[in-house]
Amino acid sequence: MKSDIEIARAARKLPIAQIAARLGLTETDFLPYGHDKAKITHDFIRGLEGRARGKLVLVTAINPTPAGEGKTTTTVGLGDALNRIGQRATICIREASLGPNFGMKGGAAGGGMAQVVPMEEMNLHFTGDFHAITSAHNLLAAMIDNHIHWGNALAIDPRRVTWRRVMDMNDRALRQNVVALGGPANGQPRECGFDITVASEVMAILCLARDLADLQDRLGRIVIGQNLEGRPVTAADIGAAGAMTVLLRDALQPNLVQTLENNPAMVHGGPFANIAHGCNSAMATRTALALSDYVVTEAGFGADLGAEKFLDIKCRLAGLSPDAVVLVATVRALKMNGGVARADLGAENVEALRAGCANLGRHIENMRAFGLPVAVAINHFAGDTEAETDALRAYCDGRGVRAIICRHWAEGGAGAEDLARAVVEMTAGGAAFAPLYPDDMPLWNKIETICKRIYRASAVEAAPGVRERLEEWQAAGHGNLPVCMAKTQYSFSADPGALGAPEGFTIPLREVRLAAGAGFVVAICGQIMTMPGLPRDPAALRIGIDVQGRVQGLF
Repeated sequence: MKSDIEIARAARKLPIAQIAARLGLTETDFLPYGHDKAKITHDFIRGLEGRARGKLVLVTAINPTPAGEGKTTTTVGLGDALNRIGQRATICIREASLGPNFGMKGGAAGGGMAQVVPMEEMNLHFTGDFHAITSAHNLLAAMIDNHIHWGNALAIDPRRVTWRRVMDMNDRALRQNVVALGGPANGQPRECGFDITVASEVMAILCLARDLADLQDRLGRIVIGQNLEGRPVTAADIGAAGAMTVLLRDALQPNLVQTLENNPAMVHGGPFANIAHGCNSAMATRTALALSDYVVTEAGFGADLGAEKFLDIKCRLAGLSPDAVVLVATVRALKMNGGVARADLGAENVEALRAGCANLGRHIENMRAFGLPVAVAINHFAGDTEAETDALRAYCDGRGVRAIICRHWAEGGAGAEDLARAVVEMTAGGAAFAPLYPDDMPLWNKIETICKRIYRASAVEAAPGVRERLEEWQAAGHGNLPVCMAKTQYSFSADPGALGAPEGFTIPLREVRLAAGAGFVVAICGQIMTMPGLPRDPAALRIGIDVQGRVQGLF
């Protein structure tokens, strides 16, 4: 079979106006970015208020392994399959970050015959949203240092400025640094650092904002640090919210593209689920729900991170109520969770598969705890044996969950029609969705609830000062905010090597950050980094342009 990029380049794309027309958009309702992508206008989205909503299906997965799970591929395949069986379905996924693309993870457009196109543009600069977010974030950083330089009327304490800078690239050398060296003309020296753009609070705000007015209000609520009396200073105090909104005006409009089968897809926003809330924009999701019978969306990494944040943060803040969950698993990844080395995954090993199913089983229990019906999508690989898939289905049957073998990678939507029919059946009776914890639960208890009920930790150990900081925020009126856990994606625990379904461990809570504009508190656990580094052998070493001027090595 051809490679993903060869398949994408051979795609017979329709003009984006035809894709828009399928959703009921006229030429004045979208802004074309070339022939195959567009942004849906603010005016059109405002006109959707009050429309009936379609069904919302969340695609999530077991904890990721190097063996691969195919969550985005399954999201695309399911969306195509729903359209094939006569439902009007739209796919909603996140944009790709340049950091992982040039690091080790690769693109974020699906794979095989279940892809969103244009693949190359989506995995590079796309419509410039990430650049706008980077610019808006760093504008605020520049205005903070400029305010301090020109008299510091707000009496900002340079030692307590918490607003860092960002860039959309993995660069460990920028994690911690000192700015304004070189004399008085360059400002007041202070310690600072960089996060990756996808970890920016501005990214989270863009993904949760209802409209431009809400965007500007949220940007103004960003807490950038404290003054000399210990009181919080906001972006509105600095006077930055208006200019930041101008930079983000076009970026807030959802991006419209298409699948290989010419079905509509909205690709918008891109927070990572291990260090942020890991979901596409609420604006894209709500827009798609107003225009479709079904919206298939995904949340980043495993269900312990992405799905929990989708359900406890995005749905809570955006007023969404999902109808079903599809949990993606592969035979290969489950065998790896059962102790098989990556080099040995090609050999049949039913016992390892059964052992690894403990990881799947815990995710099933967790998703059901939110009151949602669950189906397991077995993303099929050519090397899977009948004995292994039978054992996996038997495991799911024993837990009252239907497991469906899906071949969308090789067959496109046709390979996921059984899954699509199962989703239609699951969503017919409605769901009793409820978040994991109430708004008025204290912040520390919210953290403990997630760690104990979702991860199965026995305790949470906070670094000195963390609980005091949470109590300060509680007293200041932020106690009703949800919590965004920043933790390794590879394990339920904070130890990336603890595969399967560990329990009885302690979660080390290193740091907490207030994201008042986004509307949540970030709890950073273990060794997780908000600025990743490049691996020893980064993908960038293999990326270039071929003799025909085409990108090579990116996928």
